[in-house]
Amino acid sequence: MSSEVHAAGGVVLDGDGRVVLVHRPKYHDWSLPKGKLAPGESFEEAALREVEEETGVRCRLVRELPSSKYADAKGRSKVVRYWLMEVKAETGFVPNDEVDEVRRLPLDEALALLTYDRDRDVLRAI
Repeated sequence: MSSEVHAAGGVVLDGDGRVVLVHRPKYHDWSLPKGKLAPGESFEEAALREVEEETGVRCRLVRELPSSKYADAKGRSKVVRYWLMEVKAETGFVPNDEVDEVRRLPLDEALALLTYDRDRDVLRAI
């Protein structure tokens, strides 16, 4: 029996009000930065860690946004909790196998570039 996958991520707004999106080469998609919780990690801790790992931006949580629930690539139920985030510090993005490009875009351009409607729904809630 498959268990529910828990993940967390963020809608990062930079100082110019642009949204930070990530490109994942494995899936050929543009999405909000997110990832699975590590053992013993809270959703909030995972959201901050994953955003920094995927974007090179250290953030602070502003408020929780709507969650997404869907079947992952393995058919398991996946819940992703999101937070609106503000940039605290730039730690430097380094392209890797998981995320090869990061873009900062105005809201309308970010909505157009996102691959999944579920990410657009989260972004519209800001």
